[in-house]
Amino acid sequence: MPGKSFLLKDPESALKVAGEFLQATEGCRQFAFYGAMGVGKTTFIQALCKVLGVETPVTSPTFAIVNEYYGKDGALVYHFDFYRLNHPKDIFDIGGEEYFDGKGWCFVEWPEKAEPVLPPDICRVRLTETNHGYRLIEIIEKPL
Repeated sequence: MPGKSFLLKDPESALKVAGEFLQATEGCRQFAFYGAMGVGKTTFIQALCKVLGVETPVTSPTFAIVNEYYGKDGALVYHFDFYRLNHPKDIFDIGGEEYFDGKGWCFVEWPEKAEPVLPPDICRVRLTETNHGYRLIEIIEKPL
């Protein structure tokens, strides 16, 4: 539901907020995370992965562009970082269409670098820092 938001007050509450977020976005498996550098996109994606049952360490795929993980029941989880893309079509060089056409979870950082080629049914999420240093996580577009 667009307009729904979550407040992340401290790292200890990340798993709780991630669980609530996944409930609120039920039916979505592809997410585009918008936000300034250092706002906590990777940290929140790490919490989402943990809730999905990923047991291996989740790290930023800044240089690899995509990291692949396995969650509970063998669910595939893909974590993208498009910060270093030179052109939106560069995601096809890494097989992006196969990732997005599959049944796995897709979490994308810096989606604005690939906006024209993102799937139309991607859930768009904005992270911002509040005046109190908290993180506001807002669902700005959730496809039907």
